[in-house]
Amino acid sequence: MLKVLACIIRRDILLAFRRRSDVLTILFFFIIATTLFPLGIGPDKAQLRAIAPGILWVAALLASMLSLGRLFALDFADGTLEQMVLSAEPLTVIVIGKVFAHWLVSGLPLVLVAPLLAVQFDLPTASIKALLLSLLIGTPILSLFGAIGAALTLGVRGGGVLVSLLILPLYIPVLIFGAGAVNEEANGLGSNAHFFLLSGLLAGVSALAPWATSAALRISIE
Repeated sequence: MLKVLACIIRRDILLAFRRRSDVLTILFFFIIATTLFPLGIGPDKAQLRAIAPGILWVAALLASMLSLGRLFALDFADGTLEQMVLSAEPLTVIVIGKVFAHWLVSGLPLVLVAPLLAVQFDLPTASIKALLLSLLIGTPILSLFGAIGAALTLGVRGGGVLVSLLILPLYIPVLIFGAGAVNEEANGLGSNAHFFLLSGLLAGVSALAPWATSAALRISIE
């Protein structure tokens, strides 16, 4: 199963880099969305520091949603997904590989770029570290939740809109805990509680989301 997992991850990463425009679109959206706010609000450092966690997290959340429609759609269109479902390997392992590859392509770049963008909001070093850690824990949760929505709307006309409606309520706790961790760190109150909640949410979603996604894929294909 580990060999299958590695093959799925390698395959999806190679396919993603053949469509580099999709990856760059996510990254550019994140950069542009976060850069426009300081330009529009002005140079008030106190105000920028106050709104920075929410802006950075909302922009990361929206950017991660841009690629959800293509998580299973291309494999579904050419029949590859059906062969994966019918294969002897557990579908949950294949789903885990695809979700992890999706995070490496669409989530990890956001995590790496976020500290650079946080500088323009005049965030202190401690808050930037909290932002980096919160995104590192939170963005995999976004990919796991997004996989469920993408599987449920597979092959449905207007699936991109339906995915947003399905998963946005699930994204709200991640947004609250992620932005809250940065806010608490900026206020000197400590962010451990928010990180524990995010970590617990990641553990729970990692255990349950692949099974739910697998079931949704079988329903969509049938």
